[in-house]
Amino acid sequence: MNTTEEVATKLAEYCRKSEWRKALDDLYANDIVSVEAHAMENMPAEMRGIDQVRGKTDWWEKNMEVHSANVTGPFVARDTFVVGFDIDVTEKASGKRMQLSEVGIYKVKDGKVAHEEFLPLAQKKQ
Repeated sequence: MNTTEEVATKLAEYCRKSEWRKALDDLYANDIVSVEAHAMENMPAEMRGIDQVRGKTDWWEKNMEVHSANVTGPFVARDTFVVGFDIDVTEKASGKRMQLSEVGIYKVKDGKVAHEEFLPLAQKKQ
């Protein structure tokens, strides 16, 4: 069985290569719970089960062009790890280019990612 540190290291490696689907297939539990900071178009903030999370990943790949992804970490303790993401992306439909910064907080159970939650960088007030 994979330790939390092994899962964390593999997940960070996959993310550095933008291999989101491979990370899901190799490291995620079938009953994964994934929580985004906000609901998006036709997508709730919380998704349950590997099929819903795969759907979210498919949506991301279809709608976003990733120019670069800087991945920091993983930072690991007990059954939890954190990975930082700085992503330069263009929304394909609008052509709007954005820089996204967030961390993913992951919980490992039985050698698989059982829960993930994404927290965006706080926005500076103008």
